[in-house]
Amino acid sequence: MLNRLLVSASFAFLLSAPALALETGTRFDTPCPLSDCSASISLSFLGEVTLPTGTMIDGVEFGGISGLDYDFPSRRFIAISDDRSQKAPARFYDLDIQVDAKGLHSVNVSQTTTLLDTNGKPFAEKTVDPEAIRFSQDGILWTSEGDAKAGLPPFLRVTGDDGQFVREFVLPEGFAPSADKTSGIRNNNAFESLAVMKDGDIIVGLEAALYQDGPASTLTNGSLARLIRFDATSGLAKAQYVYPVSPIPQAPVKADGWNDNGMPEILALDNHRLLTLERGYAQDIGNTIRLFMIDLDGATDVSKIGSLSTTEERIVPVRKTQILDLGAIGLTPDNVEAMTFAKGQDGTDVLILASDNNFNAEQTTQFLAFEVLKRPR
Repeated sequence: MLNRLLVSASFAFLLSAPALALETGTRFDTPCPLSDCSASISLSFLGEVTLPTGTMIDGVEFGGISGLDYDFPSRRFIAISDDRSQKAPARFYDLDIQVDAKGLHSVNVSQTTTLLDTNGKPFAEKTVDPEAIRFSQDGILWTSEGDAKAGLPPFLRVTGDDGQFVREFVLPEGFAPSADKTSGIRNNNAFESLAVMKDGDIIVGLEAALYQDGPASTLTNGSLARLIRFDATSGLAKAQYVYPVSPIPQAPVKADGWNDNGMPEILALDNHRLLTLERGYAQDIGNTIRLFMIDLDGATDVSKIGSLSTTEERIVPVRKTQILDLGAIGLTPDNVEAMTFAKGQDGTDVLILASDNNFNAEQTTQFLAFEVLKRPR
C-alpha cells in the first residue's frame, strides 16, 4: 500500500531557533582514531531542525523515527517509524531534507509507505517493531526488533518501494526470545541497528547483550552486544562479533529513577570500519548521545560460541574509540537513534542524525547535521 502525500505549506518544517551553545561551523577533528591516522575523521556542525510531537501527516501522527538512510543515486531520504502499528500500520517515510554547506534549513515529509507482511497485508497491532532501515541492491532493508515478552523473534527483511515483502534473512540460533529469559533477545534491546558495508555485506547490531551473553549495561559495567554479518545474496549469517556497549554514563537524580544505555545505530565507513551511536538516558537529567568508530579487523568471530558469559575461549571484541559526545560539545540531544551519510543540495558531504520522540509531548523529532570534512572511505 503506497500513500502519496504532497506536502503543503502547512507541512513545511523550518529550522527552529533554540539557544544553542554550539555555533554553526564549529569543527571537530579526530586525527588518528584507534591509533590509525588513515581513519581520520573531521566534522563541522551545520545546524538543527525540530519537528513538534503531534504533527499530523495525512491524518497520522508523525514520530518514532528510529532509522534514517539516503540513496546517493536518487538523492532520496527515507526514515522508519517504530510505531508498532498502534497509531497507524507500520510504515516508512520519504523525507525532503534541505541541507548544504551553509546549514540545515528544513525537513519535509513527502510520502508515507505502509510496510506489508508476508501475506501482503499491513501489520496488525503489536505484531512488529520497526527499528532500522537501509537502501540495498535489491530493495529496502529493514529490521523488526521483535517482542521478547510476546515471544516474537526479531527479523531482517527486504521490501520493495511499495512496501511489499520481498524476502527475509535467516535468524541465527540463539537470538529467538525464550520465556524463561535464559537465552535470546532482551525486550527492546534487539535488532536496533543496520549497516550495509562497501562490499555489500550487511551488519545487524543488538542494542545490548543476549541473555546467555551477560547483563545489560549498568552504571559500573557495560554489555556485550553481538553484531551479525550477513551475506546479502544468501541471507545467511557469515560471522558474528562482540561490540562492547559502554556503561550507563549518568545516574538518575532519584535512586529509583530509570536509566540505561544501548547501541541503537551503526553506519558503514568502509569494509571493516563503522560509526556506532550509543544512547544513554537518566531520568530527570536527559540523554547522553555519543558517536564511536569501531574496527572489525582482528575481532573474534563468535558465531559458534553459544554463550559469551560461560565460554573459556579467548574473545577479542571490535576495537572502539569515541568520536563525539553531543552534550559535551554544547548540544541538547533528544532520543537520537538514527544516522546516515548524505549529499547536500550543493554536493556537500553530510552526516545527519535523527531522534525518536516516542510520541511523547515532552520530546521532539530532532534532526542534527554535520558537514563531513574528512572520513575513511
